[in-house]
Amino acid sequence: MPPKFGTSGLRGLVVELTPDLVADHVAAFAASCPMGTGLFVARDLRPSSPDIASVIMDAGQAAGLAVTDCGDLLTPALAMAAMDAGAAAVMVTGSHIPADRNGLKFYTPDGEITKDHEVAILAALGQVHPVKPAPPIAVNDVASAAFIARYVDMFGTDALAGLTIGVYSHSTVGRDLLIDVLRGLGAGVIELGRSDTFIPVDTEAVDDATRAELRDWAAAHDLDAIMSMDGDGDRPLLTNATGEVIPGDTLGQITGGYLGADVAVTPVSSNSGAEAVFDTVVRTRIGSPYVISGMAAAGGKVVGYEANGGFLLGFESMGLAPLMTRDSILPLVVPMICAQGQGVDAVVAAQPARFTAADRLQGVATDKSKTMIANFETNPMILANFLARFDGVAASIDRTDGLRITLQDGRIAHLRPSGNAPECRFYAEADSKQAAAEMLASGLAALRIALS
Repeated sequence: MPPKFGTSGLRGLVVELTPDLVADHVAAFAASCPMGTGLFVARDLRPSSPDIASVIMDAGQAAGLAVTDCGDLLTPALAMAAMDAGAAAVMVTGSHIPADRNGLKFYTPDGEITKDHEVAILAALGQVHPVKPAPPIAVNDVASAAFIARYVDMFGTDALAGLTIGVYSHSTVGRDLLIDVLRGLGAGVIELGRSDTFIPVDTEAVDDATRAELRDWAAAHDLDAIMSMDGDGDRPLLTNATGEVIPGDTLGQITGGYLGADVAVTPVSSNSGAEAVFDTVVRTRIGSPYVISGMAAAGGKVVGYEANGGFLLGFESMGLAPLMTRDSILPLVVPMICAQGQGVDAVVAAQPARFTAADRLQGVATDKSKTMIANFETNPMILANFLARFDGVAASIDRTDGLRITLQDGRIAHLRPSGNAPECRFYAEADSKQAAAEMLASGLAALRIALS
């Protein structure tokens, strides 16, 4: 799939993210969106990221911007540093997708770009822009420390005292920062699985091998939990004491409730327990720009979260300033604070009895997934045969993003082509963890047949 600019920024194969293509997108961004005081740039730990970051900084200077190099830094820390400085930002990352791909995430001084910004950037591509004078590239080496302080100052140095937490470091750019946050909050930390080779960890669709590894680590080290993040550190992964992964939307519910939110904005892929936790729930398409737009419209004590666990704070809570970009630290730390004295399983058990499971079929062209979904929509018999493979009968269909089917027995099946990789995702929701897991397994098997 060629590089695509959309909900998650620019994504594509590294070999297709040519310097000219990257520079064109940066020039279009600078010409069409607010830049404030300049441009902050950071990168994840993919082998291709430093070179791409260098192209971005050169393009920013050519546009006359004061450019600041933030080095290796997780996305929400870059966003906070840039917003605090009144500057725009570009993050070089492919998030959770394989190392042969990469991408750019764009931020105005107010936070993540909106869909309107996206339209403006696309319209500005391919234009010739005069080279403007710019100051030398500056270096910011304090953004990480400031992000750590945000959470240690809020929760206190004994918030996680007495807990032993494993950190699956792999190749996430946020690995050292996460360890520092946990130690700053008083937890004992055991680092696990640090890698010098990039590992694409999808916090929403954790593969079987990683799940087994997490369980083995939990058993070997007598841990209270294991934490991790995706490649650029804006999506969390949290397990219980036995290494079982807690769904990201459950983390969002727990975190939003703890912070005192009245309104939650979350995509249709998040589990329906939210309606029992918050006074108002706004459902959107999948992608943080849609969540942010919904949060802006809702106002008040509003939070946003996604099934991948990324959490957005839209109001000042407990002295913590809003941060309108996906954050992984809050949905990792808050459930463990709630778990003090009882364990995280008890915290999860107190949530509404709706459970989700998600995975994806890789190597599936987006057009093929879209054709399959179109066939389901136009031919009820084809859809009925698909659902019958996991004993489902459709009661209602939601077309907000992909095809979300509520079954007559209350289970939910949600099919959606990935927006940034050749994948077709399957989300399952049921009233028990086992039922959701069983539905996911049978749903993926049915999906393989439907796409064959």
